[in-house]
Amino acid sequence: MPAKRPPLVTPDGRYIVVRGRLWRAANPALPEAERERLVVGLMDARRAVAAARRASDRDAEATAHMVVDHAKRALGERGAVWWSDGAPDLNRHMARTTPYAEWYRSATEPEAAERS
Repeated sequence: MPAKRPPLVTPDGRYIVVRGRLWRAANPALPEAERERLVVGLMDARRAVAAARRASDRDAEATAHMVVDHAKRALGERGAVWWSDGAPDLNRHMARTTPYAEWYRSATEPEAAERS
């Protein structure tokens, strides 16, 4: 099985690209220990969502979703943007329809991959 490639990251580090869509990256100003703690909590909460779904426990699922949301907000992936230059939040936009379109095209076209 081939190794999973890390997602593309926009040149400004604000987004990762998954299947052509921009997703807000974690705030790089977070101390590494805090980021790791939040990511561990996020993964635990996502597992709790899955377990609650398997158990058909709607209350537990709703609680787990709230924990996921809290972790993602603390990471800076949801809520107010973590940058301060006034740039809009393009979270969930297709990369090809944003100001990142040219960068995305050059990063994903086959010729660009061969040149790297």
